[in-house]
Amino acid sequence: MSANGDRNRVATIFDVARLAGVSHQTVSRVLNDLPNVRPATRERVENAITQLRYVPSQAARALVTRRSRTIGLVATGLPDYGPSSVVLNFNESARDAGYAVIATNPADAAAATLRSATEMLIRQNVEAVVLLAAERAALDAFDGWELGVPLVSIASESRGRGIRVALDQYQGARTAVSHLLSLGHRDIAHIAGPDGSMDAEERLRGWRDRLAETGIAGREPERGDWSPEAGHRIGTDLVRAGVPGAVFVANDQMALGLLHALADAGLRVPDDVSVVGFDDIPEAAHFSPPLTTVRQDFVGLGRDAMAAVLTQLQDEEATAPPPTRVPQLVVRASTREL
Repeated sequence: MSANGDRNRVATIFDVARLAGVSHQTVSRVLNDLPNVRPATRERVENAITQLRYVPSQAARALVTRRSRTIGLVATGLPDYGPSSVVLNFNESARDAGYAVIATNPADAAAATLRSATEMLIRQNVEAVVLLAAERAALDAFDGWELGVPLVSIASESRGRGIRVALDQYQGARTAVSHLLSLGHRDIAHIAGPDGSMDAEERLRGWRDRLAETGIAGREPERGDWSPEAGHRIGTDLVRAGVPGAVFVANDQMALGLLHALADAGLRVPDDVSVVGFDDIPEAAHFSPPLTTVRQDFVGLGRDAMAAVLTQLQDEEATAPPPTRVPQLVVRASTREL
């Protein structure tokens, strides 16, 4: 837009919200002289209104009372067990709170794709946007972009804007490696998830740091794509290169493929190789042998996301997320003491 176009453009309630650093709901509360707005916040909004020469319309004044009771959900990545479980429990928590959820699952994490999908949600008057981010690129797409509504991110890494809820992938990986170390293992290989995945990078970092604390450099990690096929392929390569004493696998699906490859090679788990997975998918207890893994509280994470949304809608200056949940080790038959 040209400079003249900028000067002639009529300010909107979202412009006021952006300048004041609040949501459009807070601007509406100030316009309607409603309570539950802190004096400092009210002053910022009033200053923004003056600076922008904003003239509220009847529609803008009614925004706070004509609430849509809808939340927008942008989910990136594959619809695997973990993300699907989080989405399911977020939807249930939203319904319990009296909200509907409008969801979109963009084909990729490109900034233009994510912004287009999110703008579609905002046009439907959602009161907040929740971003389930599998890749860093998804968070980066929202960095510096004022939506006009609260943003809650479900992401493993603390980056970008908005309030964040998470499961501590790093500590979960450290717990898995600590378990193998306690059993006497020192040659602990790692099958990592794909490059660019925040979950994969945090689990890789936890594996590497925990080994380094004991003076173990560790093998070069192998990368898969979360699928059993990748686990089988990498497992076959590990057998050819020399089987490690233990393998920490970044998810249970790849661990399943690894178990298959080891069985094909005539190796016994855990007698020859101990294996630890991550996620505790429902099938993990029925692998052969039942898989030792790291259980993630996907139910709690979905609820945390909705709790963060409600906090933002009730108090626009409340930014502290719920405590990060730490995954728990579930010991089954795929690991043993040396």
